[in-house]
Amino acid sequence: MLNVGLTGGIGAGKSEVVRLLARRGAVIIDSDRIAREVVEPGTEGLAAVAAEFGPGVLTPGGALDRGRLASVVFADPEKLAVLNGIVHPLVRRRSAELQAAAPPGAIVVHDVPLLVENDLVRHFDVVVVVDAPDEVRVARLTASRGMAEADARSRMAAQAGREQRLAAADFTVDNGGTLEELDARVEALWQRLTKLAADR
Repeated sequence: MLNVGLTGGIGAGKSEVVRLLARRGAVIIDSDRIAREVVEPGTEGLAAVAAEFGPGVLTPGGALDRGRLASVVFADPEKLAVLNGIVHPLVRRRSAELQAAAPPGAIVVHDVPLLVENDLVRHFDVVVVVDAPDEVRVARLTASRGMAEADARSRMAAQAGREQRLAAADFTVDNGGTLEELDARVEALWQRLTKLAADR
């Protein structure tokens, strides 16, 4: 089994690379999806969040009110750290369960948006960074997500810088061009990952 951490800044096109890798046979473990799952109604995660932050972060139906929780934690770094202390261990545990369930010899790709920011490089055999020039990323965010340019740049600035992210990469996928070019680059990456997996 090859344990791959995949990341990329907002607007770099990481999701498209994940889709192309899945099409080639990679087992995908999506950290964002797991982070939502571990605080669904009835979970220990939601119970812990409600106990820590109070019933005001729940909807009338008992689900997590993400907007209200965000307004509480993103204004206070200490509260954000408390939330991360609840959610991150649950995400790691569920990710480990999914990884253990992968077939022998699998290439397991962990889609982790904040891999570099959260200093998770050491947890993976290989780190892949999806990269695109800042101006391309801004253009994508304004076009595809309807963000104002200032909002796009602010979101980008809140993440690790390009140089910091690239410094963590074992492999980089340049996604500054067309989808056809990206597909060819992902194919080349897949061949390299397949060889690494076979050599283990």
